[in-house]
Amino acid sequence: MIVRTPPKKASSSAIAGSLQAEHDVAAPVSIHDMTVAYHRRPVLWDIDYAAPAGQLIGIVGPNGAGKSTLIKACLDLVPRASGSVRFFGNPYKKQRRQIGYVPQRESVDWDFPASALDVVTMGRYGRIPWCVPVRRKDRAKALHCLEQVGMADYATRQISKLSGGQQQRVFLARALVQEAQVYFMDEPFAGVDAATEQAIVILLRELKTQGKTCIVVHHDLQTVPEYFDHVVLLNMRIVASGPTAETFTSENLHRTYGGRLTLLDKAASAVARLGTD
Repeated sequence: MIVRTPPKKASSSAIAGSLQAEHDVAAPVSIHDMTVAYHRRPVLWDIDYAAPAGQLIGIVGPNGAGKSTLIKACLDLVPRASGSVRFFGNPYKKQRRQIGYVPQRESVDWDFPASALDVVTMGRYGRIPWCVPVRRKDRAKALHCLEQVGMADYATRQISKLSGGQQQRVFLARALVQEAQVYFMDEPFAGVDAATEQAIVILLRELKTQGKTCIVVHHDLQTVPEYFDHVVLLNMRIVASGPTAETFTSENLHRTYGGRLTLLDKAASAVARLGTD
């Protein structure tokens, strides 16, 4: 008689080893088989991605592709139907202090009665002990971050009285004051003036020199090669990801945008520039 022995279950260490082989556990952000659905309708499907450390990463795709949802799912702001996200090998709640977030301006209540300095100082709350009032050094750090984004002169101005570009700079300062290792930014360039856009670019490059990882939802295809080292092309699934020079190609853009080709004409010159740089 032949006795068949059941297959052995993989040990937890073997599973961990498999995941480590797939994604470096030291990766600043590692996403495993993530699916997100709204009202049982998938918005993101089977996302698997590990962000390279110390890079400026652009998330690019058509409207409704799930770009903002990807960020929110990583930060536990929307529930995941399946999958997991790790930051340096740990879940978000254990690494919260290491993560900075700049939301879309449209999602913020700008009528909240707070000054620019107050808003930036809120970014220090995670580093202030429980039941301890805001310290002088925390407000000094907040003012320094306002200086970095050119907003120190507006520190006492109520946020509702600021222009769109100025409001965006305040929220960038709020993220900076957290002294995080990973920054998520949801369309920081949307609706800002040219001066603010250049200020954001300079800030991103400074963060990179400090070894920070910045993941940015971006909609302007023309500036992708100029602004980002690494790109993720997304349309519910990850169509392609990798170094911008290798990934931001006409073929991959067609696969990402499908029939919505009007934007591709604008991207054609950017792709051509990659070939000549």
